[in-house]
Amino acid sequence: MRKWGLVACLLGLAGCSSFRGDMHWKVADFNYTNQHQTNTSLASLQGTPFIAYFFFTNCTTVCPPMTMNMVKLQKELQAASIDDYALVGFSVDPTRDTPAVITQYINQFPVADKSKWHLLTGYDEAAITTLAATSFKAIVKPEGGSQQMMHATNFYLVDQQGFVRKSYDGYGQVPVSEILNDLAHIQSK
Repeated sequence: MRKWGLVACLLGLAGCSSFRGDMHWKVADFNYTNQHQTNTSLASLQGTPFIAYFFFTNCTTVCPPMTMNMVKLQKELQAASIDDYALVGFSVDPTRDTPAVITQYINQFPVADKSKWHLLTGYDEAAITTLAATSFKAIVKPEGGSQQMMHATNFYLVDQQGFVRKSYDGYGQVPVSEILNDLAHIQSK
C-alpha cells in the first residue's frame, strides 16, 4: 500500500506544474535572412526561447491579425518584464517577401521592440514547406490558383534548446496569459 501512496503523491506533485508542454519536436536547422538583411539561424537563437509563426506580406486574410496579435503579445511580455525571448516569423511566400518588403510590412504595425523580431525569408518555397512539416507539423501550400498561401495559424513556443514545446491559437482567441506563464516556466529551467 505504501508503494501506491508514494506513486499517487508523486503524480499529484507532477500535476502541480503550471506548464503543460504537449510537444517535443526538434526544429530543423535553418539559416535565413531577416528583415534587417542579416542572418538568423537556429544556432543564433540557441539559449533564447522564441515564439514562431508563419506569415506572408500580401496575405489578405489571417496574417495581418496574427501579426497584430504578436504585437499585442510583445506588449504583454514587456508589461510582465519578460525580456529573454525572440519572435520569429517564417514567410511562406519567400519569392515576393524580400527583406525590404518585410520591413515595409512590419512598419505598418505598432511594434514595441523591433530588435526581438526576426521575420525570415531567403529560401525557396520547398524549403519552407519542408521546415513547416518537419519542425512544426504544419502545412504550407499555395491556395488554388490565387497568390495566397495556406498555412498554420498557430503560435509555437520553442524552448532554448530548439524544441517546439507547445502551440497556441495565433489568430482568434490568443491565450496571452498562458503563453506568458509557459514562457516564464521554460525560462526558469
